[in-house]
Amino acid sequence: MAHAYTPGLRVTRHAVIQKERRLPLKGEVVVERGVEVRRDQVVARTELPGDVAPMNIVNRLGISPQELAGYMLKKEGDQVVEGEPLAETRPLIKWFKTTIESPVSGTVESISLVTGQVILRKAPKPVEVLAYVDGVVDEVIAEEGVRIETRGAYIQGIFGVGGECWGALHLAVEDANAETKTIGAEAAGKIVVVGSLITLKIVEQARQAGAVGLIGGGIRDQDLRDLLGYDLGVAITGAEEIGLTVIVTEGFGRIAMAGKTFDILRACSGMEASISGATQIRAGVLRPEIIVPAAAAGEEEHVGGDSEGLQVGNVLRVIRMPYFGQIGRVSGLPAELQEVESGARVRVLEVEFDGGQQVVVPRANVELIEE
Repeated sequence: MAHAYTPGLRVTRHAVIQKERRLPLKGEVVVERGVEVRRDQVVARTELPGDVAPMNIVNRLGISPQELAGYMLKKEGDQVVEGEPLAETRPLIKWFKTTIESPVSGTVESISLVTGQVILRKAPKPVEVLAYVDGVVDEVIAEEGVRIETRGAYIQGIFGVGGECWGALHLAVEDANAETKTIGAEAAGKIVVVGSLITLKIVEQARQAGAVGLIGGGIRDQDLRDLLGYDLGVAITGAEEIGLTVIVTEGFGRIAMAGKTFDILRACSGMEASISGATQIRAGVLRPEIIVPAAAAGEEEHVGGDSEGLQVGNVLRVIRMPYFGQIGRVSGLPAELQEVESGARVRVLEVEFDGGQQVVVPRANVELIEE
């Protein structure tokens, strides 16, 4: 039987999770292999070069580039602070003196006697990489970062916005189809599971209450647009500064959270979790995630390996109309191409939904939920 390599969502209570934490450029790793780390602990640090501030001093002094060296008060490599004299004329009458002050604090990077430009570079920006999850340093990548291993619950969502954060899971609903109407002070510092729909009103209440994250089945596209202030095109999300992280587990609109997803979140209620809203929208290679370290002991799967593809009996979600959002099991994988409504001949699969309904859908229209 041919495999169908379909993007998969991982939803499991027992997983071995490995997360690489890398610097944007080479720096210093500050932990050793085998050491236990906390999610808010710095594991590597470096410095990003500061921004460049070019200055055309010869024009301001009315001199030629070749004369520039005689007017400079600083040389290449010198430190300067904002407002400090950088160059000046030396007239016989001091009242006619012209002084050029540095517009920034930093270092004199270059002085060109050809163009007459002086390049200043602002102070470097420190960058620290945090562990993100509680776990053990499984590997040290010299001068770049580490790989951290942890065990616990692992849930991937469909879509998210906002960066990495952590806090205790707080269940605000009793079942997967319920919808939270209000969030209060009890949500401060927590990741709140709000049920089938994340509304703009709930987001505002969560921010006011001090919640760090929201997890729900769906969100309306208009609410998402209002939350971000713009239409989200083809992009990688995760860098939005919206005051908290939002993760959608099922899709757009009001959609009940998948039963297994909700059951895991309910079982982990009150436990500390790490979440990230980062999503690669077009390719689907990056999913928002919920990690609850040490959630439970049991038979574990490894998060990070390649999937073998669709198999009969696999749980999946349909991600195109007319069955959008419905969850079922693969009941058949016909090898031959079949003609669909558009007239195209594509590979299909047979799906059995809860209740016994059997349908045929293109394989590109489903998403595997890895149990």
